[in-house]
Amino acid sequence: MNHVLTVIGNPSRAPLSPALAADIAFALEKAGATVGEPAWLAPDEALDLPFDGLAAETAEAVADIALAGLPADRLAQPVAARRKRLLIADMDSTMITVECIDELADFAGLKAEIAAVTEAAMRGELDFEQALRARVARLKGLPETVLQTCFDERVGFTPGGRQLVRTMAANGAHCALVSGGFTFFTHRVAAHLGFHENRANVLGIAAGALDGTVAEPIVGASAKLSSLRGLTDRLGLSQDETLAVGDGANDLPMIEAAGLGVAYHAKPKVAAAARARVDHGDLSTLLYFQGYPKSEFAG
Repeated sequence: MNHVLTVIGNPSRAPLSPALAADIAFALEKAGATVGEPAWLAPDEALDLPFDGLAAETAEAVADIALAGLPADRLAQPVAARRKRLLIADMDSTMITVECIDELADFAGLKAEIAAVTEAAMRGELDFEQALRARVARLKGLPETVLQTCFDERVGFTPGGRQLVRTMAANGAHCALVSGGFTFFTHRVAAHLGFHENRANVLGIAAGALDGTVAEPIVGASAKLSSLRGLTDRLGLSQDETLAVGDGANDLPMIEAAGLGVAYHAKPKVAAAARARVDHGDLSTLLYFQGYPKSEFAG
C-alpha cells in the first residue's frame, strides 16, 4: 500500500476500538479504496490503516464521516518519506502553553491590552512585525529580572513536546525552535526539550530593564520560512523530509512550505490552510502521524 490513514483518539475521552477501525476501513472500501490490515501504534489511541485507490483528502473526508464527530485527529498521506528528518517548531502556544509577551505584560499590569494585540496578530489581522514593536515598546522599564520570574512561574510545556523532539532527534532528525518570541525564553525551552538550535527575537536591555526595543531584523513569518529553507539546504534534505508546526499566522508560510505542515490547536486561518491539523491531541500526535509506535517514544 502506498498511502496510510492515521487516526488518533484520546484513551480517556474517545478511545479507538477494533470495531471503529473496521467501520473506517469499510467506509474507505465503499468509497473505492483498497484497504490493508490495521496496525495499532498504541492500543485504544492510535491506528494506521494502509490504503490505495483514493486521494488523501478524500480518505480524510470519509474518515471524518465514520468518526461521527468523535474528538479524534486524522491524517492521510503517502507512506514514502513519512518519517521526517527536520523538525522546525514555533514556541509560544505550540511547544509551550503560553504567549510569553502576554505573561511579561501581566507583570506590568498590561496583560489584557497586550494579549488582545497578540491574538489579532496571531489571527493574521495585524502586521506581525509592527505589532511586536508596539507591544515591546509598552514594556519599557520592566525590570530585567522579571524575565526569569516569568519563565519560572508562567511557562508551561505542552504535553507531548519533549517526546516529539527527543524521539525525532533519537532517530536522526534535526530539531530547530524558531520563534517570533524572545531568545531569553527560546534558549531555555530548547535546552529543556532537546532542540539542536533555536532562533528568536532579542529584547533590548539597558540599565537592568527592558528599553522598549527589539533588535532588527525581527524574526517573523519570512524569517521562519527562510529558516526552514536554509536548514533544508544545509542538511541536504528534500522538502518531503521536513515537518513544520505552529499555531499562528506568522507560522503559515513555513507550514505551507514543509513536506508536512501541521496546524497545532491553531488560529482559524492557519487551520484552514495547513495540510495537517491537530485539534484534539497533544504534540505526540505528530509522532503518530510519522508512524512511530508509542513503544518507540523517547523522553
